[in-house]
Amino acid sequence: MSGPSDETDGRETSEAPNASGLSDRDRAVLALERRSWAGPGAKERAIREQLGISPTRYYQLLNALLDDRRALEEDPVTVNRLRRVRDARRDRR
Repeated sequence: MSGPSDETDGRETSEAPNASGLSDRDRAVLALERRSWAGPGAKERAIREQLGISPTRYYQLLNALLDDRRALEEDPVTVNRLRRVRDARRDRR
């Protein structure tokens, strides 16, 4: 029997999409990215405390969200800003 923390397609089964198509966790990831962070480690601490996942998993989810049209519809300013940052980092490599 599956529990709420079992993963199937990369999302926890308890994270069902809502009317916008994004899960509560997806929206929480975008909300964390809208914030500014005081110092080193503050964002990673918030990721663990608020989302209950590792920073590595957080960034995997975030990267997938940047390519998801539903995320763009939900928060175009944040998604476009993060896409520009990601593209700039790729261009520097």
